[in-house]
Parts: sequence; C-alpha cells; structure tokens
Amino acid sequence: MKQVHRADTRGVSENKWLYSQHSFSFADYINPARTGLGKLIVLNDDIVQAKRGFGLHHHKNMEIISIPLSGELQHKDTLGNEHIIKTGDIQTMSAGSGINHSEFNPSSETVVNFLQIWVLPKTLDIEPRYAQLTYDQTKMNNHFLPLVSPFSTDSAAISIEQNAILSLANLDELASLNYNTHFESASCYIFVIDGEIELAGERLQRRDAIALTEIKVIKVIAKKTSKLLCIETA
Repeated sequence: MKQVHRADTRGVSENKWLYSQHSFSFADYINPARTGLGKLIVLNDDIVQAKRGFGLHHHKNMEIISIPLSGELQHKDTLGNEHIIKTGDIQTMSAGSGINHSEFNPSSETVVNFLQIWVLPKTLDIEPRYAQLTYDQTKMNNHFLPLVSPFSTDSAAISIEQNAILSLANLDELASLNYNTHFESASCYIFVIDGEIELAGERLQRRDAIALTEIKVIKVIAKKTSKLLCIETA
C-alpha cells in the first residue's frame, strides 16, 4: 500500500501561542482516512511562541518522542526530570502507568518548532521513564541514523517499548539512499522535514509524507538537499 500525504492536507490547530499541523487525526482534527499507520498514531508539527507552552498534563500508556527542528524546548515531569533540548537532540518519554509533564519554550524572543510523535506501547502500565540523546548529525549524512530503536545493537539509540524505529537522514542533492526495513509486515512513514525527494514513483517536497506497507526496501533519491524522518513499525 502507498498513501501520499501532502503538506497542505494536514489538519491544523491554532491559537495565540501554538500553531500545530497534524499528519493524523488529533484533537479537533478528525479524518477517518488518517488514523495512524501501524502503531504510529500521532505526528504533530508544532510551533510554540516565546515564553509559552504546554502546561502540566497527564499521559498514560504512550511512547512520546520530541524532535526539535529549531529553537529550544524545556521539559519538566513528575519524575523530577528537567531538561532543555534543541536541534541535534531527541527526547523520549514512556508514559507507562502514568506521568505528568510540561513542554515549554524558554526563549523570550524566538519560537520553537518541534515534531511530536506518539507510538502505542507493546506493554501496558510499565514504570514511566524519560530519556534524551544528543546525536552526531554528521552520521546522518546520506545515511539513515536510528535514534529510537528496540534493538540493543543500535547502541547509539534510545530504547522504546515497541517494535518501532525512528531514523533521521540528511541527503546531498542527487544522492541515492536505500532504507531496508527491519520487521516482518513493516509499515514505514517517510516525512520530508526539508528539501525534495523522489520515492516510490512520487515527488515529495517539504513537509510532504508517504505511508508504505508490506515493503522491504525503500529507495530515496534526493532532488535537492533534504532532511528526512523515517518511522518504521511492525
């Protein structure tokens, strides 16, 4: 199966401090044709104004990943974690049996733009946990770098309570790259953070995405310098 999600077809939520675009049904955006892909159920492209953010709120039984694209994001939770992440960092939170947290833009001048991703967990009511990673962006050059993975062999990646892998790649113009899936009956969601690529007979531009199922190898050709997010679930 192949389904293309163009950037301008995403759902939108907007208020005085938040502009959010939803790849899948979320909050007031309900689209029966977009309820997720496998265990992936949320991919939000959030822009938060200076000195504003999401106040303390509750989550349970969800794997939540945040990837800053620009600006800084401050995390606080009831486990006592308090950290600021920025471009080059990734943050995960296994909500498990329950956790309260807040996400805030600490800057007094600039917005923060980050991707918020939710994946359903494999095991319910685990002990909540938080992790973050600063990754070597040079290792993404014409290569899919796994940043979240259930495999211990991906030693540089944060673990996740699901058969899911999140990878980032930076592609030079005209570079060609294959993504080899890891799971039987794999689903992959390729999201173009920036640039322009050709994939599965489709031309995808900034913030376009494509959902693929029952596929072993995905070939990507960069038409421009590009940055990609790949989310694979079993």
